[in-house]
Amino acid sequence: MNSDQLPPIAGREQTIQSLRLNRSNPWISKSNSTLEGQQAAFACALHMHQPTVPAGMDGALISHLQYMFDRPGEGDNHNAEPFAQCYRRMAELIPELINEGCNPKIMLDYSGNLLWGVEQMGRDDITEALRHLACDQQMQGHVEWLGTFWSHAVAPSTPIPDLALQISAWHHQFANLFGDEALQRVQGFSLPEMHLPNHPDTLFALVKALKESGYRWMLVQEHSVEQCNGAPLDHAQRYLPNQLIARNSRGEELSITVLIKTQGSDTKLVGQMQPCYEAMGMGSQHLNGKTVPSLVSQIADGENGGVMMNEFPEAFRQASRRVRDGEGNVTALNGSEYLAHLDAIGVEDKHFPRIQALHQHRLWQEVGDAVHPEAITSAIAKLTSLEDGFSMEGASWTSNLSWVDGYSNVLDPMQALSARFHQRFDATVAADPSATASAAYQQALLHVLLLETSCFRYWGQGLWTEFAQEINRRGEAVLASMP
Repeated sequence: MNSDQLPPIAGREQTIQSLRLNRSNPWISKSNSTLEGQQAAFACALHMHQPTVPAGMDGALISHLQYMFDRPGEGDNHNAEPFAQCYRRMAELIPELINEGCNPKIMLDYSGNLLWGVEQMGRDDITEALRHLACDQQMQGHVEWLGTFWSHAVAPSTPIPDLALQISAWHHQFANLFGDEALQRVQGFSLPEMHLPNHPDTLFALVKALKESGYRWMLVQEHSVEQCNGAPLDHAQRYLPNQLIARNSRGEELSITVLIKTQGSDTKLVGQMQPCYEAMGMGSQHLNGKTVPSLVSQIADGENGGVMMNEFPEAFRQASRRVRDGEGNVTALNGSEYLAHLDAIGVEDKHFPRIQALHQHRLWQEVGDAVHPEAITSAIAKLTSLEDGFSMEGASWTSNLSWVDGYSNVLDPMQALSARFHQRFDATVAADPSATASAAYQQALLHVLLLETSCFRYWGQGLWTEFAQEINRRGEAVLASMP
């Protein structure tokens, strides 16, 4: 692969980290909403993703969206253009509603694969629509972009050193398309598949990488977390910000604010704007002696399924109009906007309830005061052997899907390729950070990131695992060709 065909995934690490960590909070100045007098609010996010597959001419890396266009007779590939329109339609829908006197809000989560893919395809209509949503001054009061992993990797089974690489690669991609100022506004993080690690060291590494990358908060699924006594989140707590505590096997502790996505995986929740109508039946709550509106947070695929493709736009219009007309004493807010309003009235991160990842209460009970790596490993082995539901694979949208079981033919090569990449480059980059700008580094990094794409472990054995094996073969060849 020629260097001019590589996506912009590395080379500006120090500059990007500096601009991410040295910035002001723009959300109060950009906000056109108020919490005053509101009983509740709702925040909706749309997740968009298309993987990169080695299926173009002569095996070229292409977007799966292009693959759908090229093979319209397979599966639901006939939906390629409707999917493409879903990726751009908020740039029409938001201004339309503003012109009607509404105050629509939406959070957007686009994978790096997808952003690169639409560029590869020459779909300037999509890229320009997204640029309008990311850069236009008026849109900044209505649209919040969420960061994510570049290649839609699932965090619990991603090699720990690659968590930060996935975050950084997305930053590079986003800034390349929309500029550094747009990247500075990104404060919230959306986990692919809502898959939160619960192994202490993986979760700690994730939170550390997020905080070092300038993130304020993360969206998590309610069933992936628990109270610090092991109980599920109580009803009221699900509609407030929480502080997620990450403690590693050496006893070090970090925390990050999280907003709770309630209920399981169901695109109809956002597709039919259920969060808006749920909020209309809710009351306010109290934090740090202040009255604050409850927040109903939801995310759904922005294009998958008939509801999102066909029903969501009109449902979004109707909900926005009902809020405009004063129904239900609620308001639409984006996540960072809500937190900024809480900051302004003296409700800060330290005032939020403390929670932890699922099953960690049992783990820490078993470990007791002897917190060290060997004790953690022993406790996990003991608790897992009981076969009563304890797991350190993390938790996702639902509890019946494993991203590990039956995928050794993808996971083992993924771990090996990552290890070889770090053996080859870590010392070089530590000695000379500018080495990340080289084509050799970026070619190798691209294959490492791509192999970690969740899609290769979602659709079962067959074509998708074959795609993974081919990406691994090419990644190994890239590394083997280097001195």
